[in-house]
Amino acid sequence: MQANTETKTLRTGGQDRDRIRKLTVTAMLSAVAFVLMFLDFPLPMIMPSFVQMDFSDLPELLGSFALGPVYGVLVALIKNLIHLLLAGSTNGVGELCNFLLGASFAWVAGFVYQRNKTRRGAVLGAVLGAVVMGIFSVPLNFFLTYPAYVVLYGMPMDVILGMYKAILPSVDSLLECLVIFNMPWTLAKGLLDAALCMLIYKPLSPILHGRH
Repeated sequence: MQANTETKTLRTGGQDRDRIRKLTVTAMLSAVAFVLMFLDFPLPMIMPSFVQMDFSDLPELLGSFALGPVYGVLVALIKNLIHLLLAGSTNGVGELCNFLLGASFAWVAGFVYQRNKTRRGAVLGAVLGAVVMGIFSVPLNFFLTYPAYVVLYGMPMDVILGMYKAILPSVDSLLECLVIFNMPWTLAKGLLDAALCMLIYKPLSPILHGRH
């Protein structure tokens, strides 16, 4: 009886330490992701200037692979909550969009990797996550993000379309703009994050997994 109690205590203690480690790593990755949100830059020849390139989804992908998809989603959530509290300038619209896209990316990638924990599984998960994020960006921006910007900032949709037309004059609807511009842009961002993740995951693995 005493041996069973001691075994159960040791097991519980180990689970508590593992939970604390995962939460600590999640907090660390969230802080890095928050900083990366500020290192954004425009590519005006490819996208309108209000759409910025950044690599803040990379820590979410790292967390999803190292800790599981739930933690990857948690990194996306914490990152955007901090940004909303400390630097939010979009009344939460930009943060909500960023969270939903990042969460879809991290969840799909981590879900696939959990079922095939090999390099091939990681690559497949990251690519599928990027594809899902790219496709999801179209309805998300069409039904939520852009209409919210029109209401909140009084920016006519014609002005938004005009920014796309300055790059490709033949486009004539928001849906067309999102399919031609935003979907491949979001996909490319995801694939770049995936490539960076493959490069740095192994060197960071001891830290992410609590090994010394």
